[in-house]
Amino acid sequence: MESLGEKLRLAREEKNAGFEQVGRETNIAIRYLEALELEDFSVFPGDAYIIGFLRNYGAYLDLDVQELLSLYRAIKIQEQPVPVEQLLRSPSRFPKIAITIAIIIVLLGAAAAGVFFFLNRPKRPVSAVPAGRTPVEHTMSGDTFERRFYKGDSILVPVGPDHYKLELVNLGEAVTVRTPGGPVILELSQEANVDLDNDGIMDLRMVVADFAKNNADMGVQLRFDLNNVPVAPQAADTETASLEPISAAGLSGAMVIFSPSLSAYPFTLQSSFQNYCMFRWEIDRRERNERYFQRSDEINIQAQNGVRIWTSNAQAAKFQVIGGGRTVPIELGGAGEVVVADIRWVRDDDNRYRLVLNRLETGNS
Repeated sequence: MESLGEKLRLAREEKNAGFEQVGRETNIAIRYLEALELEDFSVFPGDAYIIGFLRNYGAYLDLDVQELLSLYRAIKIQEQPVPVEQLLRSPSRFPKIAITIAIIIVLLGAAAAGVFFFLNRPKRPVSAVPAGRTPVEHTMSGDTFERRFYKGDSILVPVGPDHYKLELVNLGEAVTVRTPGGPVILELSQEANVDLDNDGIMDLRMVVADFAKNNADMGVQLRFDLNNVPVAPQAADTETASLEPISAAGLSGAMVIFSPSLSAYPFTLQSSFQNYCMFRWEIDRRERNERYFQRSDEINIQAQNGVRIWTSNAQAAKFQVIGGGRTVPIELGGAGEVVVADIRWVRDDDNRYRLVLNRLETGNS
């Protein structure tokens, strides 16, 4: 029978996934993934962490989570050894009736002690309340902030000259954060984009990195990323994508995703795969990635200026672009069609920006 660690390792190797890839896609630290496969539970802060990470890792590997938890509990039972003296001790020859009498005497003594303690217990003030934890108010000073939050904790996020407050108000089946635009409810590994100043632009991305349901004492690890970094219309570095001015005629072969605006802003390409597909993407002409996707896989690609994509089957996934509070579905091509396309901001002759989809190359796989 396979051990817990072997099951995890073999399933991960079948997916051809390394620890770095699994860590990115599950938001579990690599040291915890390695510890689960080595069955080294001493590195975890507590049992709740082990069970939570085991659930997430098992679900990611398409394994039976309940079977994994049963294997873990079996390991914990085996780690509680029976004293050698009990193993070597011969069966007691004391008459059973004497053992029964001794048990009755012990129970009567315990009951008497309980009554005595109840009658003589010190009186406590009814109004006494245990001292609780004081909520902490954090302030975001850079583009990224990650910290463990507990109920009542808050964070001030700067947008322009103003600061906007977000507060963790509930930890139960999900995480609830109060924002200027209303409450945001998230589960583990979920993310949300928030418009703080109500200008139609998503200023902040919030991600739940670590969370155990119905365990408020554990808190939640939250990550915040500012999205409101201005995009320069021209870039000095030749390796950075630039927003090139184009005429209206130059847009005739491209699909306009977002209508003209006064400025460009970050956007997300969301892909939900319905079939097997080799998919490559390059963000802002700097960060290149490639991966083989399977059915039910999903990916969110975030870019400032643009993203170039290559797909071995244009109908293998459903694509949509999210930005500025809008979601627009896009079509890349037909079934079995190999497509290379750019999704990027362009600047027209009137110095207004449009996000366009431009197919560069097509063919049959």
